[in-house]
Amino acid sequence: MKKSLSILMLVIVSLSFNACSLDDDDNTNFKYVNLKVLSAEVPEAFEYGERYTIFVTYANPNTCTYFEGFDIHKHQLTEREVYPIGTELIGNDNCQESTEEVEVSFDFEVIYNEDYLFKFWTGQNADGEDQYIEITVPVNQ
Repeated sequence: MKKSLSILMLVIVSLSFNACSLDDDDNTNFKYVNLKVLSAEVPEAFEYGERYTIFVTYANPNTCTYFEGFDIHKHQLTEREVYPIGTELIGNDNCQESTEEVEVSFDFEVIYNEDYLFKFWTGQNADGEDQYIEITVPVNQ
């Protein structure tokens, strides 16, 4: 009896999660987009254990896109891919193309004694391959 009750509860919980799919929501009025980096300002060198502010200038594609933050991917011990992320309003006919350049920043803590490689996303080439500005920052011992 106890086992049957546990299985029944598991089935009920599973069905309730499936009923709440976010993919079926037609009321979403925005989407997340990567913002193209134009330039990045990093220190010439890091000191181990210190914290730094890294400045990034991105191209705002239109008047309906707003900066939300950064998505930073760690691929190797000291390699970071940096993507500024924005939300773009959907269904707004008042959006206009923009040539605005916006500077934003994030804090970075040096936790390894090896050189860091930052790859700032600049968009995709004609073949759909991601392109980056690559900057290596040495860590002083």
